[in-house]
Amino acid sequence: MSLIVAGRFTTFPAAETAAQQLFDHGFVGEDVTLFFVNPRGQHALHPLDASRATATRLLSPSHPAHHGMTYGAVAGAIVGVLVFMGFAASLPIVVLAAGVGAYIGAKTGAMLEARSGPRIHHERIHHEWRASGVLVAVHVTPETQREAAQLLRAAGGADIERATGHWQHGRWADFDPRSTPDLLTELHQQPA
Repeated sequence: MSLIVAGRFTTFPAAETAAQQLFDHGFVGEDVTLFFVNPRGQHALHPLDASRATATRLLSPSHPAHHGMTYGAVAGAIVGVLVFMGFAASLPIVVLAAGVGAYIGAKTGAMLEARSGPRIHHERIHHEWRASGVLVAVHVTPETQREAAQLLRAAGGADIERATGHWQHGRWADFDPRSTPDLLTELHQQPA
């Protein structure tokens, strides 16, 4: 795990100026990166996004909300086949009766499911505390972390934070915009 210090800026030019100040003070290019953090709730982390997984699960035919419709369709198809087989109807008529029965049964099952009331879904709610903006992240050592934080603050950075993560190929590889930042509060207090 790497030690990382980051600060939030409102514009890319302000973030680029802060990065240049870091370079001027001896930080190297592969230890500084900047990237935009979307507003809260707009991170589009598809593979890990819980809300997208929930939506997929709710639309799935195997979800319990669709069971009434499924059971009704099966029961309707069986009743349709049995009724017309009792009249010794031809195979096409029996198949048609099964289809009509399935359709009517599915509609009936869906209506009964809807009448039973809404299902209560207990979803985990994730509160996000990280504000949007351009984040300048610096891969630091314990000896250089304070200097990096002070430079970011002096350049106009807000929400100066310290984190541990994977720094790979010149960037913060495992950054999660939904994580709560560990703010360096001693930097946010202005001297009197």
